[in-house]
Amino acid sequence: MGLASCTPQAKKLPQNVSQEAMEEVYGEIKTPFKYGIVFQHPDSTKMIDSPTIFREGGLWHMTYIVFDGQGYETWLAQSEDLLHWESQGKILSFTEGTWDANQKAGYPALVDTEWGGDYGVEKFQDRYWMTYLGGSSSGYEAGTLKVGMASSSALTEIRAWETSREPLLSPEDEGARWFEDKTIYKSHVIRDTELHTGYPFVMYYNAKGDTADYESIGMAVSEDLKTWKRFGENPVITRHQGICGDAQIVKMGDLYVMFYFGAFWRPGAFERFAASYDLVHWTDWEGADLIAPSDPYDRQYAHKPWVIKWNGVVYHFYNAVGDQGRVIALATSEELARKEND
Repeated sequence: MGLASCTPQAKKLPQNVSQEAMEEVYGEIKTPFKYGIVFQHPDSTKMIDSPTIFREGGLWHMTYIVFDGQGYETWLAQSEDLLHWESQGKILSFTEGTWDANQKAGYPALVDTEWGGDYGVEKFQDRYWMTYLGGSSSGYEAGTLKVGMASSSALTEIRAWETSREPLLSPEDEGARWFEDKTIYKSHVIRDTELHTGYPFVMYYNAKGDTADYESIGMAVSEDLKTWKRFGENPVITRHQGICGDAQIVKMGDLYVMFYFGAFWRPGAFERFAASYDLVHWTDWEGADLIAPSDPYDRQYAHKPWVIKWNGVVYHFYNAVGDQGRVIALATSEELARKEND
């Protein structure tokens, strides 16, 4: 018997989301106004990626990852208004002789998923947690990538987080599924207070398989953030080609929305979404992209979302690749004016 079938809530919830409900979600989350680039790393020769945005102490904070030729490290930036960001420093760095020596791309766990909520980060066992893409090979997403876990007693201090001695999930695990037995990329961990899967913590991650040479989004579950079990036999989002990746989950009433990006199952890279009542069965949006390449700064790729609603405005942050390199850009639901000194 599958885990989901053991959960009373899952039996009562519809597995599909109606087209009408999907249209309502699209109307709520669409961001047709491109504000432009909001953040570049202080060393503009380095590529940055994968924003995760949360609120702490009356300020906004963004973790982002930096590639310098050797591999990924994780940095923190800060903002008062979501539009102007300043880099604060590094929180996950290269090490020597470890399974994750040359790759530590971090993504904070347990960020508030409530749409229009406070976007705070929950502690568990009196610590903050962050999964990360880890690996020992040097180069851009090189070698066999795995999922690690870091933790810290302080969320926004610029100091090294403690990292795991062993990966949480690996393509080399005995239980690795057909779509994830080559490498695993970005992960996103939420708390499920309704226990749709029977577990309080749910992870979404994109991965590639030996025989499935494309990226799909799969699930894992945990009781304690430290030991994880794969959930289901198949990915929850896939196109069986190209990339579906970098999930972010938000909750709108009784509906969950997954922001993710698509790439190469048609030209370029672009932002998409899916919706679910139970975190397990997802209805994929078949309409227009949320964001697609259109400007010089994102003409190659517009992808890797982090989306929030604050003071009635939807802010859709994404990784833009174009004539300014690899940067963080923003689109919004309302047109926001730029200051002259921006």
